[in-house]
Amino acid sequence: MKSLLVEFKPALVFIARFLIFYLVANMGYLFWLSRFQPAPDPVTRLVTNQTSWLLNGLGYATSVLPREGPATVSIVTNGQGVVSVYEGCNGVNVVIVFLSFLIALGPWQRPLVVWAMLGVVLIHAVNLARIAGLFAVALHVPSWLYFSHKYVFTLVIYSAVFFLWFLWVRQTRHHHR
Repeated sequence: MKSLLVEFKPALVFIARFLIFYLVANMGYLFWLSRFQPAPDPVTRLVTNQTSWLLNGLGYATSVLPREGPATVSIVTNGQGVVSVYEGCNGVNVVIVFLSFLIALGPWQRPLVVWAMLGVVLIHAVNLARIAGLFAVALHVPSWLYFSHKYVFTLVIYSAVFFLWFLWVRQTRHHHR
């Protein structure tokens, strides 16, 4: 048993670091969210406002409408709510997963910090595009909204995360040779 622990120590340390950061960050995020209930939290408001701004730049006339219970922010066009953004759609949980992996890999030095910041910005941009895409699907092909939300756009955002992880691991492995 001891030899197995020694052999798999790097993997076990990685899993422990990942889980600890992931759980602590999620608990902190849930605590932070609870401070704003029943209203939408500031990050959800920001993401929805930025998506509306993006959609307006693409030629859609949109505005946002915060709602309480459940706490959402709707993107509205022509007086009609097209999509509602919940706290789970604001990208924070995806960022937590992304950062958990990077922290688990370590060491937490300047190149990793820079990569983490760039990754958070890219994930945020992909998430804005994801919500804008969902808005377009809901407006033009509403029968595809569930499939698009559940599968297509989930695949898009997590593919971006995996791609960032892949690049980081490749870069650090190449650098250590």
